[in-house]
Amino acid sequence: MKIDRFIDNPLITPEDVIPFHKDHEVIGAFNAGVASYGDDVLLLLRVAERPISDDPNIVKAPIIDPKTNKIKILSFKRDDPRYDFEDPRMIRSVENLDSFVCLTSLSYIRIARSNDGHHFTVDKDPFLYPFNEYQTFGIEDARCTRIEDTYYVTFSSVSPVGVCDSLIATKNFKQFESLGNIFAPENKDILLFPEKINGQYYALHRPTLKSIGDYDIWIASSPDLRAWGNHHHLVGVRSKSWDEERIGGGLVPIKTNAGWLVIYHGADHNSRYAMGALLLDTNDPTRVISRTSLPIMEPTAPYELNGFFGEVVFGCGGLVNGDTLTMYYGVADTSMAGCQIKISDILDQLEKERL
Repeated sequence: MKIDRFIDNPLITPEDVIPFHKDHEVIGAFNAGVASYGDDVLLLLRVAERPISDDPNIVKAPIIDPKTNKIKILSFKRDDPRYDFEDPRMIRSVENLDSFVCLTSLSYIRIARSNDGHHFTVDKDPFLYPFNEYQTFGIEDARCTRIEDTYYVTFSSVSPVGVCDSLIATKNFKQFESLGNIFAPENKDILLFPEKINGQYYALHRPTLKSIGDYDIWIASSPDLRAWGNHHHLVGVRSKSWDEERIGGGLVPIKTNAGWLVIYHGADHNSRYAMGALLLDTNDPTRVISRTSLPIMEPTAPYELNGFFGEVVFGCGGLVNGDTLTMYYGVADTSMAGCQIKISDILDQLEKERL
């Protein structure tokens, strides 16, 4: 499948973002929700900042105090036998490696703006910064859906009680209304459909199961965007495939004459992330029409292969102009990139693989 990667890639790197916190470094500017607002393209960047440690034996971890909404820094010694530091993203308890103690960086959402879709300027201040007790470890991976004149932004709220999914509404990307936590822990990758279907709102979500089951994509509906139910398992991981380990939503579903086009991410047992596509029924999005067996996009460029967490392409959002999809995607859990793909090429591939 022909993919035109922007020659400007990566579009935004950590070096392009000035830290918001004193004595911190930006280690990631990635996985951004996408919106067209006025004459601008907006990227709702996940900015990850890490406290700078001058001692190689000390690992620092930021946390938001829910009482004051101010950041505080915890310090851990690498030779402390109670903790595991193998994963640079988190500090785990040796007694229970399935649970973590702290994250080593704090994420929040910051807006980057462009009038040509290629050259971006990053706002000085955050758009979404942790504002309640469910976000003490940060806010991650925003996705943006416009419904009529309102932009709805879903994101992961991270705290000691888990990762839940939250929703805010905004009309101007300045003020916003919090609509609360719409999916309980553990859940990620919430994507709202851009219009009601048979009088209901729909969303894709990805429960993270700790007992029976896999990291699969589910679908739910709601009468008001707050109360979600009618959950259905949509598609699952596939053994010995590029998406054998986990899958999750990527871009906001795109309405086409053939049905709802969903571009999703998948990872194999080596945590190599690629992208595939689904086609859902226009009037019943719980029905899968087809699914690509091979990825439509894989990490091949140097900025996709190398970074904080290499071999990752992670679709975040797109803008449609006729048959052209301009997609913005995270690379190597580090930066943002862009490309263009023909929607008809994806649909042709899906047509060959109708279920």
